[in-house]
Amino acid sequence: MGGGAGRARELGRCLLLCSASCSGPEEAIMEGSISGPSEKRVAVVTGGNRGMGLEICRQLAAHGLTVVLTARDEKRGAEAAEKLREEGLSDVAFHQLEISEPASAAHLAAFIKDKFGKLDILVNNAGVLGVTTDVGDPATLQETLAGKDGMERAEWLRQRTTQTTQDAEDCLRINYHGSKIVTEALLPLLRSSSDGRIVNVTSAWGLLRYFSGDELRRELDDVDNLTTQQLDEMLRLFLEDLGKGNGALERRGWPADRVYAAYMASKALVCAYTRVLAREEGAALRVNCVHPGYVLTGMNDYTGVLTAAEGAAAAVAVALAEKGGVTGAYFDRTELGASFV
Repeated sequence: MGGGAGRARELGRCLLLCSASCSGPEEAIMEGSISGPSEKRVAVVTGGNRGMGLEICRQLAAHGLTVVLTARDEKRGAEAAEKLREEGLSDVAFHQLEISEPASAAHLAAFIKDKFGKLDILVNNAGVLGVTTDVGDPATLQETLAGKDGMERAEWLRQRTTQTTQDAEDCLRINYHGSKIVTEALLPLLRSSSDGRIVNVTSAWGLLRYFSGDELRRELDDVDNLTTQQLDEMLRLFLEDLGKGNGALERRGWPADRVYAAYMASKALVCAYTRVLAREEGAALRVNCVHPGYVLTGMNDYTGVLTAAEGAAAAVAVALAEKGGVTGAYFDRTELGASFV
């Protein structure tokens, strides 16, 4: 699912140019003075109250879009939206969202339909590593990491990281199921846009090269025949194998990483879901994945090498690329990847 090498180069140039450049209770949820329906493009960002998500909201709003910042924590989300409005980005609003709860996603969809009548862009940014870390004294963390490159920082963090069964379950529930729940709730609104886009924030660790078995890798890469039902079943099997222990993950062919297996599996499923949805929606809706790089965020205890603004710029560039580009693709920042393998 691409568009050929020439088309990819053209999109790459566009991306680089882009990156340079109700009442009562509802009023408590939706803050600000936005009134709709609006002729401006409307974007929803999940996990928008801090870090890269907040920067994505900031950059989209700076490009002239109406942005609905969503977050699980109502107080923090409302404060984040207010912060952006104080910066002069008036068309930013907050709506509470628990991405793993279908009722919450449906409530958001109803709000957007009533307020704007459409949705142009969805950025599925919310996610977790699904691990427990102990990095010691946060006050001296950056001093400890000084002089280390990205690989060295990642390994330093790995040595201080563990993964429990509950961590793994939360990771898959939020990263894969949560993104899928929100996407399916908002799909009818995205289809009403003349140029709807979905950007799924993923990770290079979601590439299939990290799977230990050829059969499972081939099944996930068979995008012409893959279904969301298969993906849901794979998630169930991963959790079943994780619970068995004693090498069950490796025997099935899952990533064999001792602490990040669930994260790798969850992002691989997100990538696969992206490709399935792109196939089903065709040219009417552009659905792509973006690996933003190793970003300094709370998710990785601020061990990354890129700023939140730099990571956000990659997702925003893909979200705002000129009309008519690729769908079902993987971007390593703004570079179009050769494959998901």
